[in-house]
Formats: sequence, structure tokens, C-alpha cells
Amino acid sequence: MVCGGFTCSKNALCALNVVYMLVGLLLIGVAAWGKEFGIVSSLHIIGGVIAIGFFLLLIAIIGFIGAVSHHQVMLFIYMVVLILIFIFQLVVSCSCLAMNRSLQERFLNETWSSMGNVTRREMEKNLNCCGWLNTTEKLSQFNNDLSVCIAECKSKNTCDTCGNKMLNHAGEALKILGGVGLFFSFTEILGVWLAFRYRNQKDPRANPSAFL
Repeated sequence: MVCGGFTCSKNALCALNVVYMLVGLLLIGVAAWGKEFGIVSSLHIIGGVIAIGFFLLLIAIIGFIGAVSHHQVMLFIYMVVLILIFIFQLVVSCSCLAMNRSLQERFLNETWSSMGNVTRREMEKNLNCCGWLNTTEKLSQFNNDLSVCIAECKSKNTCDTCGNKMLNHAGEALKILGGVGLFFSFTEILGVWLAFRYRNQKDPRANPSAFL
């Protein structure tokens, strides 16, 4: 059968949803791994990543079952949800790519200020840094953080500020997240197109007079 036929559309849609399932499981696994090894200590971040992974896994399962059974309602729900995800993901990805260093510093500063002392100490220990930013307007806060810092670098007197490290990591992470998110957002359009096309094709094994 040619690639534009019923079987090809079905197989392509199934394969795409298998990829989405693997991505969803990967997100859940990475979040659990980060929490287990203390890389990420915020329950909000962990919960958000797990929720996204679970939601993506659920949508992929719906799309996979709809593709296997050629279920019209499931395929329609799958198309609508994918369009909404595409719009949301496109906006978020463009925002990540467009965020400059001053905005990153403002958001990270607000996050650092809202952290409790225990969370700050864990962050300093994991990143091997002390304090937020060693600037004139924040020097007193930096000295206060330095006095209670438990990072390994403190004993060697070679500590960098956590603000500098977080900003460097944030800049790289935002570019990666924005690029990957932008790429996957267009795979969602492919999924919508495949589902729409497959939904309107007749199953050659079905009754020729059946209404689709």
C-alpha cells in the first residue's frame, strides 16, 4: 500500500504517539531521579514536571488507542487537545528564547528571596556556591549568606555566588528548552494533520457502505 493510504497513516500516528509516551515517561523518570538524588529540592518543580509528563502520557495513550481502533471521538479529542498544547507550547518556547539576562536575574532573584533558609543551604551545597549576588546593593545579604554557607568551596575560599551560577545555567537551559519545545510543537501539528487525515479515511477491511 502506498504511503498515503490507511495503513500508513495508522502506523505513522501510532509511532508518533509511542514517541510521546516515551517522552512522558522520561519526564516522570527524570523528575523522580532529580528528587531522589537531591538535584531538585522544590516540590513545586517536581510536581509540575511529573504533571506534564503524566498529561502527555495520557494524551498519547488516547491517541494511540484512537489510532488502533480508528475511534472517531478519541481522534477528535486528541486533535483538539494537541492544538491547545501546540498553542501553549509555542508561546512558552518563544518566551524562553526571548528572555534576556536582566529578566532572568529578576525572576531568579524573586525565587531566591522566597526560598527558606533550609532550601538555600541545600541549593548552595548542591551548586557549590555561596550567597546570591555579590553586588554593592546586595553586599550585606551576601556576607550574611556567606557566614552560614555549608558549600564545600567555602573551606577553600573559592566560592562563586549562586546567582552567577544560576544565571549561567538558566541562560543555557532556556535556550535548550526553547529550542526543544519549539521543535516538538511542530511535531504536534504533524500529529493533528495525521489524525485529521486518518480520521477521514475508510478502513479497507470495514463494510464499504459504513459511514465515516
